[in-house]
Amino acid sequence: MGVPIAATIAGSDSGGGAGVQADMKTFSALGVYGTSVITALTAQNTTGVLAVHQVPAEFITAQIDAVFSDFDIGAVKIGMLGSAAAIDAVAAGLDRHRARNIVLDPVMAATSGEKLLPADAVGALRELAAQASLLTPNLPEAAILLEADVARDEEEMRRQARTLLALGPGAVLIKGGHGSGAESVDLLVEGDACTRFAAPRIDTRNTHGTGCTLASAIAAGLAKKLSILDAVRDAKAYVSAAIAAADRLGVGSGRGPVHHFHKWW
Repeated sequence: MGVPIAATIAGSDSGGGAGVQADMKTFSALGVYGTSVITALTAQNTTGVLAVHQVPAEFITAQIDAVFSDFDIGAVKIGMLGSAAAIDAVAAGLDRHRARNIVLDPVMAATSGEKLLPADAVGALRELAAQASLLTPNLPEAAILLEADVARDEEEMRRQARTLLALGPGAVLIKGGHGSGAESVDLLVEGDACTRFAAPRIDTRNTHGTGCTLASAIAAGLAKKLSILDAVRDAKAYVSAAIAAADRLGVGSGRGPVHHFHKWW
């Protein structure tokens, strides 16, 4: 029996801190073999996104078919998609190959603020959420999906997560990293249950790729046959340690990446 296998469907980050590169590092760090479907190319570094080149929808389809026809994909992480056409291609491909354990990180903007999804594609992203086992929006992303104000407290986060659950995903993890306070709090809503995950808020600017890393760490856990609850718990611990060690990397002149291999070097 081989190792667990996961697939990332996301954009490429030429700076290596987010997107497909962060996902593949995370898979490797957590003992999962990674495969990839690249949806967009970005000219990017720690200071920001300089340019974006969208991959044609038919080539996204070709990558999906190549990967899923040969590998036993135990989980899928979806990140930056970039256009409605890309979203439609991914939705059709996942359905065609009966993909399982889908973690959808609804990427709409980079950490540095650049928009990565046009407004006319948000509706297609809402529809894709119905295919997800887990939806992982941060506070601004949840607000955009719901056409609501950004949640200001945990009670509002809980209400928004339950509303997002009505879109059809199996569960919702609403992330409080963009909030304030001594703790960074994420809430996992599954059915009637709500689980609170809290970690100390770390004083560092080196948080590039945090959302990508968390989603891919959850996918790695699902590929290893963990429950969503256990996969989220393990992923939260991994990301918190990666953020705490981020300053040790010392790469780039802007918002540096988290340290994916903090346990090894």
